[in-house]
This record gives sequence, C-alpha cells and structure tokens, in this order.
Amino acid sequence: MPVYVYEHKDEKGCDIGNAFEVEQPITDAALEKCPNCGGAVFRVIQPPMTVKHNYSNTDLKDMGFTKLVKRDKGVYENVTSRDGESRIVKAGRPETLPDLKKTITD
Repeated sequence: MPVYVYEHKDEKGCDIGNAFEVEQPITDAALEKCPNCGGAVFRVIQPPMTVKHNYSNTDLKDMGFTKLVKRDKGVYENVTSRDGESRIVKAGRPETLPDLKKTITD
C-alpha cells in the first residue's frame, strides 16, 4: 500500500508536526483534514522510490544470476559463466546455453 506525505496548509502544523505520512490505498481520495488536529492539509507529490545497485559480474554470479551481454547478432557472452559452461552463447545452439540447474536451487 502506498505511503503519502501530507503537509498542513498553515505553517504551524500540530503535535505530529507540519508534515506527516499516511498509508492508504491508491483508490482513496487525498485527505483534506489532519487526522490529529482537523486542520487543512494537502498531499505532497513525491518522486517514486527506486533502488539502484551497481553489482559487479562477480557479485551477480555469487548471487546465482546469469548475465548475458550481446556481442554480435545472435551471439552473447556469458560474463557470469561457471565451471563447464560455455562463455559464448549462440542462438540456435542449445549446448551453449547456461546450465540453470547449477544456479537455481530450492
């Protein structure tokens, strides 16, 4: 469920402060009154929360991921190849595909 930020229209706010967060369904209308003091409030538009990690190929391999990088038409390099796996993956050649049984476990 999304968390929305609201601010009091007057600068004073109330016991919970000038700004506060409310968890509410996206289908609900924006609050017009503070749930604490009843004062007029407005919803503040927030940027979406994103998480970006710069994992190295080794990190991805250690976490069990397979990363293929396109090198040519129908040719990919498996930069996270494991023992016995082909480093080059070619379209139409199933023997060059990564062994997913090595990477997927229960």
